[in-house]
Amino acid sequence: MASTSDQCTADDSLYPIAVLIDELRNEDVQRRLNSIKKLSTIALALGVERSRGELIPFLTDTIYDEDEVLLALAEQLGTFTPLVGGQEHVPCLLAPLESLATVEETVVRDKAVESLRKLSEEHSQADLETHFVPMVKRLAAGDWFTSRTSACGLFSVCYTRCNATIKGELRAMFNCLCGDDTPMVRRAAASKLGEFAKVVEPEYIKSDLIPMFNSLASDEQQDSVRLLAVEACVSIASLLSNEDTENLIMPTMRCCAEDKSWRVRYMVADKFNELQDAVGPEITKQDLVPAFQSLLKDCEAEVRAAASHKVKAFCDKLSPGAREQIIMTSILPYVLATFVPTGLVSDANQHVKSALASVIMGLSPILGKDNTIQHLLPLFLAQLKDECPEVRLNIISNLDCVNEVIGIQQLSQSLLPAIVELAEDNKWRVRLAIIEYMPLLAGQLGVEFFDEKLNLLCMQWLVDNVFAIREAATNNLKKLVEKFGASWAKRTVIPRILEMSRDQNYLHRMTCLFCINVLIDVVESEVLSKDMLPIVTALATDAVANVRFNVAKTLQKLGPKVDQSLCVAHVKPVLEKLSGDGDVDVKFYAEEAMAALSIK
Repeated sequence: MASTSDQCTADDSLYPIAVLIDELRNEDVQRRLNSIKKLSTIALALGVERSRGELIPFLTDTIYDEDEVLLALAEQLGTFTPLVGGQEHVPCLLAPLESLATVEETVVRDKAVESLRKLSEEHSQADLETHFVPMVKRLAAGDWFTSRTSACGLFSVCYTRCNATIKGELRAMFNCLCGDDTPMVRRAAASKLGEFAKVVEPEYIKSDLIPMFNSLASDEQQDSVRLLAVEACVSIASLLSNEDTENLIMPTMRCCAEDKSWRVRYMVADKFNELQDAVGPEITKQDLVPAFQSLLKDCEAEVRAAASHKVKAFCDKLSPGAREQIIMTSILPYVLATFVPTGLVSDANQHVKSALASVIMGLSPILGKDNTIQHLLPLFLAQLKDECPEVRLNIISNLDCVNEVIGIQQLSQSLLPAIVELAEDNKWRVRLAIIEYMPLLAGQLGVEFFDEKLNLLCMQWLVDNVFAIREAATNNLKKLVEKFGASWAKRTVIPRILEMSRDQNYLHRMTCLFCINVLIDVVESEVLSKDMLPIVTALATDAVANVRFNVAKTLQKLGPKVDQSLCVAHVKPVLEKLSGDGDVDVKFYAEEAMAALSIK
């Protein structure tokens, strides 16, 4: 008996569908997946009529495959409108996607819903009410929870284009889903409630959606439902007047901030700044400040860390007239352990301390110079000495916020000793953070102060045991020379480079070459010719091959920067000698340098 593919030669009109049938029956999942990914090509071959009459019904009847195949099918169908004849015929795509929206695998359902949301925009209002809305109703009333969870994501995309009667039915149906017996359905409804609220008429938000929100936010069985309701709260609050928000939303939010589940409290902390934006400064002052205090002293470290991350943004969003007073009386005491046994700055959990350290310095511009010196500087000093390297790192990385407020002199007197101590920290990432901040600090301190307090540190980093530190130190050197000039480099940097070129450790001799490489672009030609070129050529006879091929690479960059006569007299002989070196790499880089410099 002839196979399907053999029969195709007799009737070419069957060919695309026949091939697809063969491929979808193949035992190899990858081949079935590839055939699904070629659906658009098959549809083009069939034409729009056969795609509607044969391909789509065939796909609808064969949804039984592996999840990855179904996922690809759900994605493909979302782009099929032109292939079935345009918007006039888009309802024919609903049947296979409706089936995909009921499967067990979540990612397949989500992709089917995503495609359905796209297709909803391509329906005319008549087709939407005739075809799309009935499909949503079938999904919402399905026996299996999978179809009902999928339905939750479709209400908002069709609601605005329906007539008043259908809108009432949709609101009633969404309300049923909010009270569904299955937790997964209630979770889906809670996650889409805020989106649905944005398209519902204002008069129905209070009468219909607020009861749904209160029901989900007080769900006694599942904390996962309650925490998703917190997200919906932000959207709903932004749609209400201050009075309605205070009366209808805030009582529930206060309960969420003190929920028995730490996951719900964490969600409140995570969404706190968005909630501030939604409710405005007055409600923030009356209701959210006490709630924020509660989160800052929460018994769970995850909640305290989430709240700590929001401290600066919370303070920024306070009413300008009351901002300083609220920070000083209601926020800082919780940070500094005035009202609680151990403040956030000395919290037992390092994630809490690290979260606070990443934002606390941002309070300086808000509080001003006097308050920063009196209240924040002691806090910064304590965090700079914290045993957790992440805490120290976060403070160092944000020093510029404080410097802008109190000035470099006050900063150097208060924090510089701690910074110098950290420059020799055992954690290399802490040392790296200090290096990256050093050019800014140097520019603000001035050359005399820098030479007295920090110059030695910068030179010590050049011979650090960690390569990343040595590399950062060389780049730091370039920035310092740009700030302080060539004369400073000749007086301070060149002697140190010369010293490293004679070091017994070959890594230090290589660092010497790296320093010269980065300084070539920022020092004068005279310094290059008289001071740096002799150092490089002297290292050409080094016993270590890595040093010699770095000499060749350095000379390639240095050659164009010096007089041609010096290049011929000093650079050319060295490269010629290195091009005959016994080491392959040395020879390669020497020949490359000679070619680049046109030395023959």
